[in-house]
Amino acid sequence: MYKRQSTITRREFTSRAAAAALTTYIVPRVFAQDPSESKHIILGQGEHRYQVIHDWLKPPKTIAWGDTHGLCQDRSGRIYVAHTVNASSHEKNAVLVFDADGKYITAWGEDFQGGAHGLDIRKEGSEEFLYHCDIKRRLVVKTTLKGKSIWQQSYPKQAEVYPSVDRYRPTNVAFAPNGDFYVGDGYGSSYIHRYSKDGKYITTIATPGSDKGQVSCPHGLWVDERSGTPLLAVADRSNARIQYLTLDGKHHSFVTEGIRKPCHFKTRGELMLVPDLDSVVTLLDKDNKVVVHLGDGYPSKLRGAPREKFIPGKFVHPHDAIFLHTGDILVAEWVPIGRITLLRKVV
Repeated sequence: MYKRQSTITRREFTSRAAAAALTTYIVPRVFAQDPSESKHIILGQGEHRYQVIHDWLKPPKTIAWGDTHGLCQDRSGRIYVAHTVNASSHEKNAVLVFDADGKYITAWGEDFQGGAHGLDIRKEGSEEFLYHCDIKRRLVVKTTLKGKSIWQQSYPKQAEVYPSVDRYRPTNVAFAPNGDFYVGDGYGSSYIHRYSKDGKYITTIATPGSDKGQVSCPHGLWVDERSGTPLLAVADRSNARIQYLTLDGKHHSFVTEGIRKPCHFKTRGELMLVPDLDSVVTLLDKDNKVVVHLGDGYPSKLRGAPREKFIPGKFVHPHDAIFLHTGDILVAEWVPIGRITLLRKVV
């Protein structure tokens, strides 16, 4: 059973990694571990077994991964990756696009360099749109799949909770059934705000704290409909829990068993996928009981380490994860040289 030994903030993680980076020379484009090296590693058990393929998605030679933060897949199968862009990168595009087989297609989004974080996709009418959370420019941005900006929103002045934009850093969004969406201010002041479909502020539904209905680093959000009643699942990361709210912001329940530092969510059928910053990817059943922990690398001290120090089959810091259309799982990790791992379902 996992036992918490310390509570480490992302800022503390970053400062430690920065210190390590001063003594370690990293060449981000060189992958010491060939994906074939991990192809015989199987994670999980029973019906939930996955073959590990680290570095399944690789950027072109002109782009070096920064922190690989966000993932999504469109209905045609194309995969989108949001990363911060490594300082050594020749090109500064922060959004990379791959086909369903993992082949690089294109890249765009220089404006997101250093800030690309949350990345989610929604079908609206006959089109699909990307919703980006930019933690550097402190914006939520809606774009087409080719990167054309539709609108962008800064901090909600109408909420009257921010003395300045410097206290706001949005991390992820979630989509309500009626077209509204929610924004988690995970790296700013720990509020959750509700917006209309066209990006207009409606109200604030959660405030900072540790009590019921309060959140601390609401890093990821997801409208969970598995029970038949849509509820807002919040990756209440600094409180080490998942908190469920009604769509109007009333506390519903907590999930703490098997949860460490949850980052975000995706659902498929009765399963919920939870990338956890404390070095593991977790699957929960419809009752939010742990089905399996995958690739548990806790305690990891490898964030600032070179690639050859990474342990095959073990995660460092999972930051986002998605179910692909195939049922496979794709995991993006918060490491400064990036890593995207495919967990291929064993059938």
